Amino acid sequence: MKETVFVSAEADIETLNGLAMQYYHAPMEGITGYLYRNAQKDYFRQPDKYFTPFIVPNGNRGLNHRERNDVAPEHNQGMYTVPQIMTNSAEDFLKTCQELKGLGYEEVNLNLGCPSGTVVAKKRGAGFLAYPRQLEEFLEQIFEKTDMQISVKTRLGIEDAEEFYPILEIYNKYSLKELIIHPRVQKDFYKNAPHMEVFGEAIRNCPHDICYNGDLFTVIALLKFQKAYPQVKKVMIGRGFLANPGFLDVAYGGCVTKEQLHAFHEQLLAGYTEVMSGDTNVLFKMKELWFYMIRMFEDADREARKIRKSQKLSEYKEIVRRLFQEKALMVPEYLQF
Repeated sequence: MKETVFVSAEADIETLNGLAMQYYHAPMEGITGYLYRNAQKDYFRQPDKYFTPFIVPNGNRGLNHRERNDVAPEHNQGMYTVPQIMTNSAEDFLKTCQELKGLGYEEVNLNLGCPSGTVVAKKRGAGFLAYPRQLEEFLEQIFEKTDMQISVKTRLGIEDAEEFYPILEIYNKYSLKELIIHPRVQKDFYKNAPHMEVFGEAIRNCPHDICYNGDLFTVIALLKFQKAYPQVKKVMIGRGFLANPGFLDVAYGGCVTKEQLHAFHEQLLAGYTEVMSGDTNVLFKMKELWFYMIRMFEDADREARKIRKSQKLSEYKEIVRRLFQEKALMVPEYLQF
């Protein structure tokens, strides 16, 4: 395989070196489990924190098999992992915290940002923001009854960004570890531009450490954000990391090679093959990742279609082998999602 590198157009001009920033890896349900996190850590510069896909407590039941595997200490060695919890029940949240503390965790994250319609219909994720009185009662109970550090990942509201101002007043009453803001409303999902004017107001009116999340797909976008908001010292990157697991390598002036990316892919594929049964289940997981990662390859639409249509692992492996062999890596000025 010919050595090919993936570098930022601005990597030789400006990098993140010297900036006192922290970089977080956003959770993505179905993709960023412990197998993914370990592969990313093993081959690329790792972020300061990984956040797990959300845990949904279910009454008296503790962590299920998948959730326990994902947060098991032996699966998270050498990385700072923060379990994310999504619920509107203070009792369930506290029970989950107790179980996670027994595994050695001292910090958890509350998901108030998921825009999924099924989640919102159950008053979870961003849907909980429509009930500020209940949200405040919930926060009052969890901060009173646990000594774990709690951060919050939030959207601005349901339909209008102006909804965020009274919500922020609620957050300001509690000792949050940090407030991670995705400045869209639930109805935006991942479309429309983030409401940066409201984010700017939040910076000026929030006593907590603020972390920004949203549309930082490229190193250029990250650098522009840091110039615009130098007071924000934490950012959470989601789709940018999924497209390029070596995002921070490039951001710090380094590069990503096809050899690295191929080794990352092979470790992840081997992990899924070991823990899952049947070609269909393994292929489903890999296809989810390729929806993002295919953007690293030049002129790879045909290969992307072949990956999506593949039905057998042997077929899939041959498609991916030829992709790595024949296609060059690239950095588009803007990634489209």
